[in-house]
Amino acid sequence: MRLLCLSLILMAPLAQAQRDFLTADEVDQVRLAQEPDLRIPLYQKFAEQRISLLEQLFSQQKAGRSGMIHDTLEQYTQIIEAIDTFIDDALARKKPITSLAALTSAQRAMLAKLEKFKESNPADLERYQFVLDNAIDTTRDSIEMSEVDLKTRTREVESREAEIKREREQLMTPERKAEAQKKQETEKAAEKKKPSLYRKGEKEASQQKKQ
Repeated sequence: MRLLCLSLILMAPLAQAQRDFLTADEVDQVRLAQEPDLRIPLYQKFAEQRISLLEQLFSQQKAGRSGMIHDTLEQYTQIIEAIDTFIDDALARKKPITSLAALTSAQRAMLAKLEKFKESNPADLERYQFVLDNAIDTTRDSIEMSEVDLKTRTREVESREAEIKREREQLMTPERKAEAQKKQETEKAAEKKKPSLYRKGEKEASQQKKQ
């Protein structure tokens, strides 16, 4: 029964000839989890569900299992990549993150299981070896990034963002550059001029009363 439920994960519809790596229900859950410490554990849970399904698929000699293993490994890898992309974006936006330690611990456990799948040398390994190796490498890379000090990773993200911005600006026409500069100046001016709940003269009067 549990295998049947988990197998439904593989039934995500095709979108623009590309298989979605999350089900429609999972996408809805992700949309509701906007903050890093809500979304990261959610992605982690989805990745662990794929590993659970893989454990059951590897334990049974079932017709057509190699295709299911292949697709599940691809979904798992895309989830791990989505986690890393989301974390980098959150750091760029100065969002607080406290769930990385739990994520790293879970990823180590998932990596051990992926390596065990490969070490078991199943008869149909050649049909999904590439995606299995990719899943292992992606998980290792993600663990390494999660273990980096957050301040260091933030600086790396900011440096990467700045480089992308410079490259983008180099491709701009003079008119587009002027337009982008004007927009940036307008945004900075708007940040400095924050709205006040005080009417004119009320703030000064309030401060004088306190004195």
